[in-house]
Amino acid sequence: MMRAQGGDREAYRYLLEAITPYVRALAARQVRNRGDLEDTVQDVLLTVHAVRHTYDPARPFGPWLVAIANRRIVDGLRQRGRIGSHETVLDTEHETFSASGANFQEEAVDARAVRDAIEQLPIGQREAVRMLKLEEMSLKDAAAVSGMSVASLKVASHRALKTLRKLFASQGNKT
Repeated sequence: MMRAQGGDREAYRYLLEAITPYVRALAARQVRNRGDLEDTVQDVLLTVHAVRHTYDPARPFGPWLVAIANRRIVDGLRQRGRIGSHETVLDTEHETFSASGANFQEEAVDARAVRDAIEQLPIGQREAVRMLKLEEMSLKDAAAVSGMSVASLKVASHRALKTLRKLFASQGNKT
């Protein structure tokens, strides 16, 4: 570590390679999850890198390293404990999936009703909805294609959606 503090890159690389298995063994005593273990080891190595200037070459290196490692391990455990206390483990019984093929007839009817409703709109609103919502064009691209300004497209799209909402609300459908 003394040579690494002096700027010897090769000594620093060797130091990090040499302490990694030791740090991993220290962390493995308290961290059970392999992913968390590797994250903890990396956290310790990053901390060693960040505070390497605090090492006093007149003192032993081992206790300095163990003190840093133990603090970072405990900090990691606390953090994962805080996060874990707010999470719920999801098991397979918590999963819900709709049956494949379910509701296709309703979707076809809904799609047809939307297409029919769009066809009832004035041409400017119809084109705005088609380009912006159905074809997902950007405002800039739709303006270039249609010859309308961006502001006009926004207004036409807003009015079209307002009209469609009213139409479906009067039919008892919610969109």
